[in-house]
Amino acid sequence: VADVPLALQLAEIGVMLLMFGVGLHFSMADLMAVKRIAVPGAVVQMATATAMGAGLALWWGWSMAGALVFGLSLSVASTVVLLRALEARGLLDGQNGRIAVGWLVVEDLAMVLALVMLPALVGASAGSGANIWTTLGSTLLAVGSFVALMLLGGRRVLPWMLWQIAKTGSRELFTLCVVAVAVSIAYGAAALFGVSVALGAFFAGLVLRESELSHRAAQESLPFRDAFAVLFFVSVGMLFDPKVLLDRPWQVLAVAAIIIFGKSVAAAGLVLLMRYPLNTALTVSASLAQIGEFSFILIALGLSLGLLPPEAQSLVVAGAMLSIALNPLLFSAIEPARQWVLRKSGRARRLEARHDPLAELPMSTDRSYLAGQVVLVGHGEVGQALTKALQAQRIPLVVVEQNRERVEALRAAGQPAVCGDATEPLVLVQAHIAQAGLLVITCSESTDMRSMIETAHALNPGLPVIARSPNAEEAGLLLQAGAQQALHPEAAMAQQLTQAVLQGLAAKALTSPS
Repeated sequence: VADVPLALQLAEIGVMLLMFGVGLHFSMADLMAVKRIAVPGAVVQMATATAMGAGLALWWGWSMAGALVFGLSLSVASTVVLLRALEARGLLDGQNGRIAVGWLVVEDLAMVLALVMLPALVGASAGSGANIWTTLGSTLLAVGSFVALMLLGGRRVLPWMLWQIAKTGSRELFTLCVVAVAVSIAYGAAALFGVSVALGAFFAGLVLRESELSHRAAQESLPFRDAFAVLFFVSVGMLFDPKVLLDRPWQVLAVAAIIIFGKSVAAAGLVLLMRYPLNTALTVSASLAQIGEFSFILIALGLSLGLLPPEAQSLVVAGAMLSIALNPLLFSAIEPARQWVLRKSGRARRLEARHDPLAELPMSTDRSYLAGQVVLVGHGEVGQALTKALQAQRIPLVVVEQNRERVEALRAAGQPAVCGDATEPLVLVQAHIAQAGLLVITCSESTDMRSMIETAHALNPGLPVIARSPNAEEAGLLLQAGAQQALHPEAAMAQQLTQAVLQGLAAKALTSPS
């Protein structure tokens, strides 16, 4: 009774709005900060998953071209599923969330190239296509042109336009403008540059993030993002043929095993090889243990080109539904799995405690940074601003940050820094927390912050702690955990207003007659 093509179009709008929302919260600096792990990780993980899927398809007797397309469709995770999972658990703004999103952006870029190159490769193999390298070059040029246009021209035009709409005072017009910008740029990116609508919408949000109205834009578009994201999952259900579970049960299980376990193990291994902690490896592996929109698009293209047998779509959709249904359970199992692995495996404990030059302060660190210093956990935008302010006042500071690239940059600039998860006692020990004068936590995951506070007080009882909280409720929990102050956006606004009122009253008193 349903109109499947219409449902797919509505679901595509959901993908646009969701990626637009991610762009509003994800700066280019965040993306570049994780490039050393996201780029090689995504490339190697996609190659590994493609090889596993292709090997399975060849065993079933499919052609080499069809096997490669099938394997590639299993290698790319769903943007929608990943973002909903990270948002639900408050991980989107954290280090692990940034790595997972950056990893997925690289996958999306790779899939854009694959979708454009596939028809050219098929045509070239038939003797009627254009030169493959010419096609690849033109595709890269188109993607580069779109990115340059958005970062150079869009960064000036879009925020200005949003300000003009906001000046009208119409909330409805502002909301309509935000949605129109997201959808039109996404569509224009696909129609004019051959870029995926998801990537186009992502860069639209990335550019609008420069505007002071970005927070309002995110709030106004939230109901639309939620409504259309739901339609994405409805559209997945419409593509599913339940008969495949009865006709090909073992093939469905094999596909699901590659998606859920094969990709996860490959991703976790790569993250650990890059010396990131076990928690990051488990989070990234759970994030990638599903497939979605790009997989359906690629399979549909493969069917239209005659590369795949008819049952390929049913197998991919069945694997997607199983992996999407089980994905929340994988996220819930991250911390229990981490504790179990560390408890049962001596090798895992050695990997966590292995020598890492970034995991401890250099022997040449000045003694002023080893006692009475400020220990700052998290070096995002807030942490960077605080670091500059403390350095200007010549206050000794040690930074604790999970992002290796940021730690390397800090040390190159002469700022003492330690790489690691501050919930681990050994990491705080390396920052000399036992002799510290103050602990400041600027990361956004409240559960981790409570654990940090408890760990810090176990090593240094009575240590003053100032923490940044996402909201008033979490601020109360942090105060209960032992924080001296827990600042959140509402409290910061109240403080600014109070300060402004007091300054205004003081100015009035100075100018009024005696």
